[in-house]
Amino acid sequence: MSASPRTTAAADWRALGSSVRLVVTDPALLDSCNVLLARHLAEVDRACSRFRTDSELSALDDAAGRPVRVSPLLAEALSVALHAAEATDGAVDPTVGSALEAIGYDRDFTLVREDDRPVRLTVKRAPGRRRVNLDRVTGTVTVPPGVRLDLGATAKAWAADRAARTLARAADCGVLVSLGGDTAVAGEPPSGGWQIRVQDVTGRVEETPAQGSYTTVGLHSGGLATSGTTARSWRRGGHALHHIIDPRTGLPVRTPWRTVTVAAATCTDANAASTAALVKGAGAERWLTRQGLPARLVSREGLVVTTPGWPTPAHPEAAA
Repeated sequence: MSASPRTTAAADWRALGSSVRLVVTDPALLDSCNVLLARHLAEVDRACSRFRTDSELSALDDAAGRPVRVSPLLAEALSVALHAAEATDGAVDPTVGSALEAIGYDRDFTLVREDDRPVRLTVKRAPGRRRVNLDRVTGTVTVPPGVRLDLGATAKAWAADRAARTLARAADCGVLVSLGGDTAVAGEPPSGGWQIRVQDVTGRVEETPAQGSYTTVGLHSGGLATSGTTARSWRRGGHALHHIIDPRTGLPVRTPWRTVTVAAATCTDANAASTAALVKGAGAERWLTRQGLPARLVSREGLVVTTPGWPTPAHPEAAA
């Protein structure tokens, strides 16, 4: 992801186990916006982290099926996750927490790659979104015993949306927030829009990808998200594993797509759709077309497929 050449200022750091990039169209406001962003992401981490024993989400694991009063922030994050599950016909499901733990993704990803514990792959359907009861009136959540939640498919994108809107209002300038490549923009964009490089291999903004195809698109509003099976992948006991879980099996999804990028009215919607497309597999481009979502899908062999509305780049796609 790269910002427009127009005068902007950017900050890069890490939070929520991912890269963070903040770009503003008023360089004088970068530092103050960055402070607000850091505060926002810290609040999201305390509410939604699956890896913190002191997070609100972790507290639900110990509730033994009893209703738990949660903060408005976690209630909103859970509502977003449950809505995404409904919108994707269950392809994106927040009840895959136990499945992720079973394949070894039970800690920050930098530690997962160093773990050599054996893993046993067992087909087991995720409990499903309907097992979770979120009561917005009382501010309580009820999760059955044994059901563990994971908000990884929606929380970062939702946090990016929320932060971009908040910062744009506070600073009265254009703002781009990218969390692990999930990008949300708000406020007045630079001339020509935010120029974002879409690529198959995760890498630094200032570096042209050493491998894989890439293209650049202009984003004026909403969000853009890329989901893939290679960025968070690891090997355990002879198994090649990754973090995109198929709720129907509880195992890493087997999909013909290497990456899927979607543009939508919000980064949350874009990320839910890009993740769902990986789970839906063959024919995902038709599902995205029916949803009216511009998308770019890259097959495991490197073939690029786009849906109606995806912008035609000014220059042919590059294959690094």
